Order: sequence, then C-alpha cells, then structure tokens
Amino acid sequence: RPARCYRYCKNKPYPKSRFCRGVPDPKIRIFDLGRKRASVHDFPLCIHMVSDELEQLSAEALEAARICANKYMVKYCGKDAFHMRIRVHPFHVVRINKMLSCAGADRLQTGMRGAFGKPQGQVARVKIGQSIISIRCKDSNKAHTIEALRRAKFKFPGRQKIHISKKWGFT
Repeated sequence: RPARCYRYCKNKPYPKSRFCRGVPDPKIRIFDLGRKRASVHDFPLCIHMVSDELEQLSAEALEAARICANKYMVKYCGKDAFHMRIRVHPFHVVRINKMLSCAGADRLQTGMRGAFGKPQGQVARVKIGQSIISIRCKDSNKAHTIEALRRAKFKFPGRQKIHISKKWGFT
C-alpha cells in the first residue's frame, strides 16, 4: 500500500515489542555517513533539514533521501568532506488489513470483521521543527550541502525547511 495512506499521525505510537511481533525490518539501516570521527574544528558548518509538519515518514522514504543526499555530497565534495546523520528513526509500526482481490474472494474474505491488521512496515513520527537530516561540513561546501538537502526533500511528503545552524555540531 502506498505510503500516502500512512502520512498522518492518527494512532498512538505502536513500537515493535513482545505484543507486536513479526515486523519486517526497516529499509533504512545506516544513519551515519561520511567522516564520522571528524572534530568540530574540521566541520564547523552544520545544516539541518527541519520538518514543517506533524507527520510520519516511511523507512523507505528515509532511505531514498539518505542515498540521494549522500550521492550528491560524495560526487561534489568527496566522501571525507562531510558527516551526515539521519536524525529520526522509524520505530512506529504501521499495519495493513489485507484484502483479497482474486475471483471467488468474497467467500473467503471477512471484510471489516476482525480488521486489526498485520504489521506492514515502519515509519518515523516527526514533529514540527524536528531535524530530519543534518550534515556538517566545511564552510566552502555550503552551497553543495544545501543542494543535497534540497534534492533529498523531494523524497519526503509535506514541507521541510533547510536551516543553517548557528551552533557547532549536531546540537
């Protein structure tokens, strides 16, 4: 089912637990990219992508944005010229009430009887003003970093802002 069906935070947080089992693994596995061990003096500039809406971002969308931003940064700045971190983690499990669509399905199907779905995937719940992706880099790569985040924005629903931090590091 497309992720637009799970865009809004309708239910309470529903994490993977001993009650909610059989959850497929989230698509996104890597949250830190680039030169992770670099000190604050190497990468004084920090740019965040900030969410403007209260919504849910699927693990697939986070992975697509991560790949998109990383590819652009590696191509134009080099793989050791930045440190990118995905700041949200997909912990909320979304469910799907499977419907059969083959011929003769009406005899097997229960419709909305017993409609509590099976786990389908995981999403990250994002508040307004929460950082989704942060990149730290040198001041000389500022334009490339903004462009990388702008490209990653297209992978997400809703509105995001690109915010240039006045502070050091990912604070």
